[in-house]
Amino acid sequence: MARVKNAVWQEKIRDPHIECMSRDEMQAIQSERLQSVVKRVYEHTPFYYNKMKEMGLEPGDIRGIEDIHKLPFTTKEDLRDNYPFGLVAVPQEEIVRVQGTSGTTGKLTLASYSQKDVDVWGECVARALSMAGIDQSDRIHVCYGYGLFTGGLGIDFGARELGAMSIPMSAGNTKRQIMCMEDFGATAFACTPSYALYLAESIREAGLVDKMKIRVGIHGAEPWTEEMRKEIEDILDIDCFDIYGLCEITGPGVAMDCIHHKGLHVFEDHFYPEVLNPKTNEACADNESGELVFTTLSKEAMPLLRYRTKDITSIQRDVCECGRTLPRIQKFTGRTDDMKVIRGVNVFPTQVEAALLSMGGVAPHYKMIVDRVEGQDVLTVMVEVDEQYFSDEIRKLDELKQRVGKVLKETLGISVKVRLVEPKSIERSEGKAVRVIDNRDL
Repeated sequence: MARVKNAVWQEKIRDPHIECMSRDEMQAIQSERLQSVVKRVYEHTPFYYNKMKEMGLEPGDIRGIEDIHKLPFTTKEDLRDNYPFGLVAVPQEEIVRVQGTSGTTGKLTLASYSQKDVDVWGECVARALSMAGIDQSDRIHVCYGYGLFTGGLGIDFGARELGAMSIPMSAGNTKRQIMCMEDFGATAFACTPSYALYLAESIREAGLVDKMKIRVGIHGAEPWTEEMRKEIEDILDIDCFDIYGLCEITGPGVAMDCIHHKGLHVFEDHFYPEVLNPKTNEACADNESGELVFTTLSKEAMPLLRYRTKDITSIQRDVCECGRTLPRIQKFTGRTDDMKVIRGVNVFPTQVEAALLSMGGVAPHYKMIVDRVEGQDVLTVMVEVDEQYFSDEIRKLDELKQRVGKVLKETLGISVKVRLVEPKSIERSEGKAVRVIDNRDL
């Protein structure tokens, strides 16, 4: 079993009937719900009606979940083109809330929710939090942002379903976050992994690790590596869990890893996952990497068919050690739109992160800068030197620089310019970390 801070870990399964259901039973539920959702969008969403008509497809052609490949795809561009309410399948008076992406330019990607959608969302987050051993006795410090972004409210809905105390701090003001964590006796906290690492380092620097009651971290909204998980866990002596969601589908609570950390369990009674080859759109075999695609099976206000997430992962369908039969998606290696092609090589920020965390002498904070010089791509990686190494003589720093360059070249398959910078000189993020600046796009 994975490392656990608690002396005794109680494996909690909130809904064993669903989470441990046989494959045949689950497919029967999925088939019934898919038929219903296809009929609903055909009759009430002009976008899907037109798409299906163009394909010569009618609701009766979908007889079960095995026919899902016949349905049209949906993209983020489709949501933006139909902004704000062009994809809803219910009268607007039945929409009780909207949520939007955290994007900063152009039109929002807006999602609409009925009261049933909100209730399902809260239940799914409650299932997820239960995987981390959280129950009504816990106090969850939420430093995801509140507002249109789904992070803060999503965790809040789940805490409410569990009966746990929610501490709705939102993002920002790290000193105040730490003060409230200590004063309120928080036992769990939720935020992006990059901010979790920053918080952990700040708590350590303040000499407050032993005064904290935190035993669980819930982190998501950006790709992160096992090395980063271990770094946060080691600093705070806690267990960290990976939660996944996206505004278009339902926010956090689509999937979560259990204590065994062998993939994120997808709540497939509500969100049907496919992993497809992004070039051919053919289904990938189990354990084969591809693009994650979701169909919402129970959403009322804004159901989506085969939504392309752009997240790169693989899927496993064997039974987990925890007893759940829910399929597991693996930690994301990146996104199709995060991937950078540099001198013909596919490069993901998570590869750089994993490489840096595997070696000593540098801190796990970095930035990738891509330029085009005389027609050639040049990748520069800025890396913070660990405090204990920064005061070393020039020769040792030069040796460290050469070692970082060698490790990155072996990992990425291309040569990299390494720029060592002093500790804490790379801006810390309280939300999603900006890891890549691609000057070729400017």
